Amino acid sequence: MNIIFNSSLPRSCSTLLQNILNQHPDFYATPTDGLLALLDASRNAFTSSDEFRASENQELITKAWHGFCRGGIEGYCSELTAKPFIVLKGRGWKAACDWLEKMYNIKPVIICCVRDLKSIVSSFEKLYRKNPDKASQWYIESEARGTTTEKRADMYLRNMPLNIELDRIRELIKRGIGDNILFIRAEDLTTNPLVVMNELYELLNAKNFEHDFNNIVQTTKENDIVHGLDNDLHTIRPQVAPLKNDAIEILGPEICNQIDIEYKWYQDFFGY
Repeated sequence: MNIIFNSSLPRSCSTLLQNILNQHPDFYATPTDGLLALLDASRNAFTSSDEFRASENQELITKAWHGFCRGGIEGYCSELTAKPFIVLKGRGWKAACDWLEKMYNIKPVIICCVRDLKSIVSSFEKLYRKNPDKASQWYIESEARGTTTEKRADMYLRNMPLNIELDRIRELIKRGIGDNILFIRAEDLTTNPLVVMNELYELLNAKNFEHDFNNIVQTTKENDIVHGLDNDLHTIRPQVAPLKNDAIEILGPEICNQIDIEYKWYQDFFGY
């Protein structure tokens, strides 16, 4: 089984990609998946447990623990599907590159959907405006936080979940290992899906498949209420179509220019 990790930015069409992949008979692509949380719990136990720390042969016990993790990953995936390719969706996999490489002695295959940062911030703002009847984490009146579009845009960029994802990507780029990630621009996926998918299959050594981009059936289901932003975060449209570029309309030119300047490293790296 080929295990692939979809570790994408929020609001960047990662759910769309998963559902496109699920049209392919050789692929099983998950909704947001919790396997990494299980591995993190195991790592914490391995690090702090007196029994492991007391081992005289730390090299051997570390190899044994790596074997435990590999077996856990492979057993988990094999119960989900017998298909030759499985794509696990979870944002934290980008931060686990080194760990996965040590476990498997090969570089992991990690896909990361990205998007113009102005459009991501605009998408968060549209979610905020869509739900005026609910208290929002982006509006804290007693602290005068989130009381304007400009302040909310700053909060989106400097708080979870977006800030840690930007940190992870910047770290990969600075360390020179960004080339190990298969970055897919959301704009390219939605404008030229055939080209993007063919290139992806070539990189994965998978057979090409004739997708029906006008009839994407949603196969991944998530209970979006747990995220607190909106009850309908991961519902996709059945037809792949170019994303609407409405950042200036939603945020205004001043905020858009500020994002381009402050996050120039990101915008330049991905060609925005």
